[in-house]
Amino acid sequence: MKRLLTLLLVGLCCIWTPAHADDSKQDRDIYRDLETFANVLTLIQQYYVDEIDSNKVITGAINGMLGSLDPHSAYMTPEDFKDLEEETSGSFTGIGIEISIRDGVLTAVAPIEGTPADRQGIKSGDQIVRINNELTKTMTLMEAIKKLRGVKGTPVTITVHRQEWKEPKDLTLIREAIPLVSVRYTELEPGFSYIRVSNFQATTTKDLRNALKNLKKKHRILGVVLDLRNNPGGLLDQAVKVADLFLDKGVIVSTKGRNKEEQMVFEAHPGDGYSDFPMVALVNGGSASGSEIVAGALRDHKRAVIMGTITFGKGSVQTILPLPEGAGLRLTTAKYYTPNGESIQATGIKPDIVIPLTSQGDTAALQSPPAKTIREKDLPHHLENDKSGKKPSEAADKTGDGGDEEELRQMEDIHQIAKRMEQDNQLQAAFTTLKGLARSAGQQQK
Repeated sequence: MKRLLTLLLVGLCCIWTPAHADDSKQDRDIYRDLETFANVLTLIQQYYVDEIDSNKVITGAINGMLGSLDPHSAYMTPEDFKDLEEETSGSFTGIGIEISIRDGVLTAVAPIEGTPADRQGIKSGDQIVRINNELTKTMTLMEAIKKLRGVKGTPVTITVHRQEWKEPKDLTLIREAIPLVSVRYTELEPGFSYIRVSNFQATTTKDLRNALKNLKKKHRILGVVLDLRNNPGGLLDQAVKVADLFLDKGVIVSTKGRNKEEQMVFEAHPGDGYSDFPMVALVNGGSASGSEIVAGALRDHKRAVIMGTITFGKGSVQTILPLPEGAGLRLTTAKYYTPNGESIQATGIKPDIVIPLTSQGDTAALQSPPAKTIREKDLPHHLENDKSGKKPSEAADKTGDGGDEEELRQMEDIHQIAKRMEQDNQLQAAFTTLKGLARSAGQQQK
C-alpha cells in the first residue's frame, strides 16, 4: 500500500510538474494537496471499518474530481470505451434513452425514437430515481448507463418521478438492440421533403447524402424541413459535414481551447448541390451539441429559418484521452462558436420563430402540468458562457419554456406523415413557412 501511495504521488507530481514551479504559489499548493490526498488514502486504508479496495477508492476520487469540473467530463473504463464504440458505430443494447445528472438526480434528456423508452412514454425531464430498485442518487453517469444497458430481451425496472405525478411509478422495459438510425426521410408533398436527423454517428453524413439523392430522383427539391428536435449530438465531424452539405462557403463552426490543437476553424466546401432550395430547421430543448452546431451555422448564414423552441445550450467539445490498460478520460477541452462568433454555452440557440409544441388531440396532457425539460444551464458545474459571463436572460427563458416542456410525440414509422402532421403543430408551421419561402424564391427567379 505504501508503495502504491508513493508511486501515485510521484506519478501525479510528474504529470503536473510546471516550468516555473519555484515561482508559483499555485503550483506549490498542488503538491501540498497531492500530499493531503495520499495521507487521506493512507488513513482510510488503516482505520476504515472494513477492508477497502484501493483501486475502487481511487477511481471514486477520480470521478469526484472530474465531476467538480463540468457535467460532461468523465472517467472511462475499458468497458466504457467498448460501449462508446458501439454507440458511435450505430447500435447498442438497452432501453434507448439519453440521460444526464441534474442536481444530483439521474434525469432523462430525451428518448431515442422507436425504442422501449420512447414507447413507454419517457419524457425529457423525467427523474430516474431507481434502477432495479437500486437508488441512482449515488451512481455516476457511467454506472447508470451500464445498469440500463444489458443483454437483449432482459427486463430492467426504472422508478420514474415526473413533476405532475403524485408519486413515482415503476416502469419495466425490455432491453433490445437500439439501432441508431440517424437519418429518416419522406416527402410532405411532391418537391417538399422532411428529413429527420436524430443523432450524429459515423454514417450520418453518408446516410443524409443518400436521402437527398433519393429525394432528388423523385422530384426537384423545392424545400426541406430539417428536424433536429431531440437530437442530443454525437460526433463533431459528422455535425460539421451535415452543415457542409447545405452550405457552399463560410465558417461552419470554430473551437477554442487552452491548447493550440484545440484552436480549429471548420469551413464549408462548394459542390454538393444542396444549397439552392429554402429550408426550415426544427429545434427544441432536446437539441444539443452537434444539432446546435448545424442550427447555428444554418442560422448565421441565413441558409434556413430556425423554428421551434430554445435549444439545450451545450457549447463544449469533449476529447477522449487514452489512459493505461485501455481506460480513458472524456475531458472537456474546448468550446465551440457559431460562424458569427457566438458561444451558445448555457444559453442555447433561440429560434427565428418561436413555436411551442402543443399536444393536439391530447386534452389530458394539456390539463396537467408538463414535465420541465432540462438544459445545459440546469446541470451542476456547467461551464458559463464566456462571452457574457451571465446565464440566459429572463426573456430568453420565457420564449423557450412552453415548447420544451412538452416532448415531441414520435412515430415509429416516419412515413405515416399524415398522422404526424395532425399531431405536430411545429411541423405544420414549418411546412407552411417552407412553402411560403419556396413561392417567394420562385417569384424572385422570375
